[in-house]
Amino acid sequence: QVLRFGKYRDVAECGPQQEIDLNSSQTVASERQTFYCVPVPGESAWVKEISFLAELLLFSPSTSYTPSRHKRSYEEDEDMDLHPSKQKEQHMGNSSGGDIHGCVEPKRLETEASAGHHLISPNCSPPLDLNFPLPGEKGPACLVKVYESWESFKVNDVLEVYGILSVDPVLSIINNEERDCSALDPMECMDTAEEQRVHSPPASLVPRIHVILAHKLQHINPLLPACLNEEESKTFVSNFMSELSPVRAELLGFLTHALLGDSLAAEYLILHLISTVYARRDVLPLGKFTVNLSGCPRNSVFTEQIYRIIQQLVPASHRLQMTIENMNHARFIPRKDYVANRLVSGVLQLASNTSLVVDETLLEQGQLDTTGVHNVTALGNLITWQKVDYDFNYHRMEFPCNINVLITSEGRSLLPSDCQIHLQPQIIPPNMEEYMNSLLTALLPSVLNKFRIYLSLLRLLDYSISDEVTKAVEEDFVEMRKNDPESITADDLHKTLLVARFLSLSVGQTTLSRERWLRAKQLEALRKARLQQQKCVNGNEL
Repeated sequence: QVLRFGKYRDVAECGPQQEIDLNSSQTVASERQTFYCVPVPGESAWVKEISFLAELLLFSPSTSYTPSRHKRSYEEDEDMDLHPSKQKEQHMGNSSGGDIHGCVEPKRLETEASAGHHLISPNCSPPLDLNFPLPGEKGPACLVKVYESWESFKVNDVLEVYGILSVDPVLSIINNEERDCSALDPMECMDTAEEQRVHSPPASLVPRIHVILAHKLQHINPLLPACLNEEESKTFVSNFMSELSPVRAELLGFLTHALLGDSLAAEYLILHLISTVYARRDVLPLGKFTVNLSGCPRNSVFTEQIYRIIQQLVPASHRLQMTIENMNHARFIPRKDYVANRLVSGVLQLASNTSLVVDETLLEQGQLDTTGVHNVTALGNLITWQKVDYDFNYHRMEFPCNINVLITSEGRSLLPSDCQIHLQPQIIPPNMEEYMNSLLTALLPSVLNKFRIYLSLLRLLDYSISDEVTKAVEEDFVEMRKNDPESITADDLHKTLLVARFLSLSVGQTTLSRERWLRAKQLEALRKARLQQQKCVNGNEL
């Protein structure tokens, strides 16, 4: 008799002349939980590249080490033979490659797997759906096996995972009636044929990771320290905050050019990009700041180019083209598949602080079917309540989220928003694509990285209002109501306080000052005046 260690394994060590004694008095049983993890939906290319290069420097065995295939892109390599066993995972969410230890065949299959959602496995005839929330996503999915503290992990959390990679060929034997289950996890042998196909995909396509250490990530920006509470991180933050003013000025100038010379729209875009849900009062999410940028040219490349700019600034984003066809055919909300016993992902299943750009300029006349109506409703619920109702056939279950939604439209959006700003272009470039390309080309990489740090860092800062300023704001609001009782409402107070909050944070102030309150009032007055002016020009369009 030999005693074997069974933890961190998918297949028990068992020689040809050995058999497992499941009834041994020395057997110690324990529990583990399996999560299906995918790359962060909409993760920006710059995040992948910087993370990849940073880890190469950190984990390369010597200073003279250079990867043999350094000319190939990150997406082609999938960094399977260059990365250490470090995984960024998301439960229904994120992963970024792992150490394959020289196994060429799995790496080749992994690279082929990145081509899209559906994969043809050599061992199962129907296509294998990797269940990515967004169409066209790349990167390996993983089955992450957690041995402790898994109760704290929730759907759509972004995790960083250190663990042992398992790609045992035995795991690829699916739906084989002759397979010997004695060496495998007994739970995997109890599934139906369809469940086995989905829950036990070939390890060459969906590797297993046995977790030794896992923790949630506050953010996925590789330019920032992972945790801002540590002493080294505090030094980084204080150094960056000392040069915040010129960074903000440069970012405002850059976005003003991107928005065709409209500095007011650029101010509101900065506030939008640093907004985040900081608390929930009953069902009301506090801190959401959905902006409707109206006045965008119809069916032009403008919105597409603005999205390209945002992609370069934020760690994760997605552009949702609001065409009749997309609304009627896309799956926005996740639904439970009871045959395969899994949750089928949807477009709105995104990680926290993802920027969602809804392009309404592509919307044309047409008929929404039942799916289209449900999708529009789901978008409205996401914007208003920051929640997505997952479909479990017999009932729906609410999952809270924190998604920054920017709506671009010609007139006022059909969707709800917290703030509408009408675009007033000061310049009309003859070639929009060339104009936007020249803006990005002229930007130094070091400056662009400062913009990225600025937008991610300010989301994570705490904010408060002193009793003295609260009293002054209340008195000011009462005075505003006296002067204009018809148009000033409680909603205006809430909106102005929200603008003041993000305006304060945008200049590095974590408490509201009278100066910022007055500036917020000024911005809101300018925004409303512009909407009123547009309404007079176009009748009741806005």
